[in-house]
Amino acid sequence: MKVAVIGAGAAGFFAAISAKTHHPNAQVHLFEKSSKTLSKVLISGGGRCNVTHACYHGKDLSKNYPRGEKFLKHAFSEFQVQDTINWFNGQGVELKTESDGRMFPVTNDSHTIANALLAAARQLNVNTHLNTPISAITPTENRFSLLANGESQQFDKVIIASGGSPKRAGLTWLEDLGHEIVDPVPSLFTFNMPHESITQLMGLSVSSARLRVRTTNLEVSGPLLVTHWGMSGPAVLKLSAFGAVDLASLKYTFEVQVNWLDQLKESELRHELELLDLNKDKKIMANLNPFGLPSRLWQFILQKAHVSSEKRWLDLSKKEINKIVNTLTNDNYSVEGKTTFKEEFVTAGGVSLDDIDVNSMQSRKVPGIYFCGEVMNIDGVTGGFNFQAAWTTGWIAGKLKSA
Repeated sequence: MKVAVIGAGAAGFFAAISAKTHHPNAQVHLFEKSSKTLSKVLISGGGRCNVTHACYHGKDLSKNYPRGEKFLKHAFSEFQVQDTINWFNGQGVELKTESDGRMFPVTNDSHTIANALLAAARQLNVNTHLNTPISAITPTENRFSLLANGESQQFDKVIIASGGSPKRAGLTWLEDLGHEIVDPVPSLFTFNMPHESITQLMGLSVSSARLRVRTTNLEVSGPLLVTHWGMSGPAVLKLSAFGAVDLASLKYTFEVQVNWLDQLKESELRHELELLDLNKDKKIMANLNPFGLPSRLWQFILQKAHVSSEKRWLDLSKKEINKIVNTLTNDNYSVEGKTTFKEEFVTAGGVSLDDIDVNSMQSRKVPGIYFCGEVMNIDGVTGGFNFQAAWTTGWIAGKLKSA
């Protein structure tokens, strides 16, 4: 059996390794259009490679995928986080878990992960072809003809791991084979706020805030980071992932409402203030911040509420207290555009999951073609989830099971 794997990223490498593991006598050829392999692996996690996430139950794990939750819930029953850990351990790579659940190699070096994949592929005699883009796939009788650099080659099975495409045009070759394509849109991005003064607080972070996009049902909680261009951090990235399609339709121009106290509601905050009996406190506003917010943020909120930081709590009017409460729980900002999050280039969209058999990753439209990784309409939030989807779908695709 002769197998072609298109795309030498995380999913493609793992699919090629899986194919040779499950079919030792097969000839497996891995094609990469560029001159480099595993580029995303090497730059991810700031060069440390966030391999996966310490979430060991498929149902909970699948909830971190805005697109593909139901599909992956089933797939994770066949290959999940513990299987990833075990596989890398088998290659002599030990992983560690950080406080937020992200998992990295103990070396803190992404080359450790890339080298493990490269070594496994070499040991299994996977044939890797660089600078070899596949320009056409033509189904023939029980086989496939692949056109690479003007030369036609014949294969029995084809695994497509070409990654996400920022534009639909990059997926037309798969549409031409009869597959339904879900229009790609960016996922995992930060919010630009060019006209908001909060950017003066760049570098400031809060451990847990609640964000809601006005006029939508999009709402998340999590750590929030203020940057020189707007807002970032896990809360913003999660909101951008789950809202990828909606925010694209809004052309990335919308209002985001921030509750700096996360779950605390306006009525609950008023009750807490009554219990604190702040009206009897002689301290000035700047020196008494009863909410544990960063000092710079507290000063900013007072300024936004038009309350002097030199004023004493006991001198506050009811109107001023209302302004502070409202700013803390219903703070509004105008978002005008997005910025890609570091090296994380992730797209929502791709080959429709309706066209793929989850048990084998085989195309329902063209038997003998398999898919894995981000070329499918699957994407996860940041934290190692996109790599886990690559390992899982790549492993299953490499089994080359028939429908």
